[in-house]
Amino acid sequence: QVQLVESGGGLVQPGGSLRLSCAASGIIFSINALGWYRQAPGKQRELVASIGSVGRPNYADSVKGRFTISRDNAKNTVYLQMNSLKPEDTAVYYCVRLTSPIYWGQGTQVTVSS
Repeated sequence: QVQLVESGGGLVQPGGSLRLSCAASGIIFSINALGWYRQAPGKQRELVASIGSVGRPNYADSVKGRFTISRDNAKNTVYLQMNSLKPEDTAVYYCVRLTSPIYWGQGTQVTVSS
């Protein structure tokens, strides 16, 4: 019943920007904490950003100052604006419901390369 569907990934040059979207269904979106994880081959899964029900954001040190998480409760959508992208940002990015029980989206690929 619960679905989290990511979109917006792609190929971008270093220094470029992408905006990821996550459309949620099957949950009362406004009262759920949500976040973005990323997984790169050979690297540990990392929570890069999260946002609470009131919209308070948190960021991993690796992306702080470059990424912005936001939510639009009317659209049941959470966003991740990624600026000043670096090759090390290359990963599959997952939208995750952080309020138990945990749900994961299918992921969207972000590749940063020249």
